[in-house]
Amino acid sequence: MGSLAAGRDVMFDVDWQGARAIATAAPEDTVRVFILPPTMAEMVRRIHARAGDSDEMIRRRLQTAREEFTKWGEYDYVIVNDDFDHAYAELAHIYHAERLRRTRNPWLAGFVDDLQAQES
Repeated sequence: MGSLAAGRDVMFDVDWQGARAIATAAPEDTVRVFILPPTMAEMVRRIHARAGDSDEMIRRRLQTAREEFTKWGEYDYVIVNDDFDHAYAELAHIYHAERLRRTRNPWLAGFVDDLQAQES
């Protein structure tokens, strides 16, 4: 049995094509979050700080990022990652809010019915 079928949440780090494919396959179960850098200069700094990539690889990664930025409007939420801890907290807030959606908690109907049936 897969994680989703078992009722577990699954998080993917995918590009926009992957996000679109997942959302198409499971539209009711998908929440898309687009994470942006605060500036292009900061993005370049972060990529260089990772080290190990050639100048050509860095150039390609930056070009890919610019292309992916055009897809932000397809996402449910957008986070600007200007501070890791703050961005992580925002992601956690999104996760918790989405878990509280009425449609994600099918047990609520029975719970409310039971509440209404109780005497005060």
